[in-house]
Amino acid sequence: MDTRELYRRFAAREARGNSADYERLAGRIADDAELVSRIDHLPEPKRQPNLLLAAVRFLDGPTDDPQDFRTWTLAHWDRVRATMMQRRTQTNEPARCATLLPLLAALPQPIALIEVGASAGLCLYPDRYQYRYDDRPPLGPADSPVSLACQTAGPVPFPERLPTVAWRAGIDLNPLDVRDEEDVHWLECLIWPEQTHRLNRLRNAVRVAQAEPAHLVRGDLNQSVRELVSRVPQGATPVVFHSAVLAYLPAEAREAFTRTMRSLPGHWISNEAPYVLPSVEGKIPRPTPQDRAVFALALDEQPVAFTGPHGQSVEWFN
Repeated sequence: MDTRELYRRFAAREARGNSADYERLAGRIADDAELVSRIDHLPEPKRQPNLLLAAVRFLDGPTDDPQDFRTWTLAHWDRVRATMMQRRTQTNEPARCATLLPLLAALPQPIALIEVGASAGLCLYPDRYQYRYDDRPPLGPADSPVSLACQTAGPVPFPERLPTVAWRAGIDLNPLDVRDEEDVHWLECLIWPEQTHRLNRLRNAVRVAQAEPAHLVRGDLNQSVRELVSRVPQGATPVVFHSAVLAYLPAEAREAFTRTMRSLPGHWISNEAPYVLPSVEGKIPRPTPQDRAVFALALDEQPVAFTGPHGQSVEWFN
């Protein structure tokens, strides 16, 4: 996909209805030959709209007016480029736990969680958050600083209790430290401008993680996941999971990861764009929506639902 189409698609399918600023900016960038030329000189994985927009915000650049954004970004391109090369789109959305919870709670307990592409590990605490599915009574600790609302459709197997987490660990090429102010600031810049509810949720989830830091290792998922699974405490069910991670890997690396997961004990929960895992995509029982971005949630390569990318919704299959 060329850069113009990448930014137009982001504006229409991801930003629309979620961030008016980003929808407007991405559309203008797509029509700006000079900005597109600058972006095209970056390695392909570094051309992502989220990465560019977060980098500008990280450097205190403007994102509320397209002309101001253009002027500032071109004038500070060397700094913007350096930030984009150094950083990654490590959006760490704890609300995705709401879409994972029905699967996590149904597995043999206790569970040992291993997240690949963990960022700062904020999705490793499903037992520390409270959940509100539609108008159902809240589930989870009443004193949790994080309350996750999720709209549902279909026969969702709502859990009666939270999972018991015996151990939690994560893998990332560049793990972020919730005790490091600059890392936390980068996470905040990945939240879209108008979404103050997501920003507040992130900050509260950081507090949870700071009180009980997870074991995060730096490494490639294909090289590290087997070793982490081998460290799962006896009596716990290993659960490897990920959200919006595998799309950043080349096809051969995804295939290698799939082969690895098939050979490991425990369970594998994937929450990715439908096209990312062909073994999942081919089993989805209904057409993928074309008017909005969705993930396909799957347990051991069996798709069970479409989910909102930020954990805002789950549509369970029959």
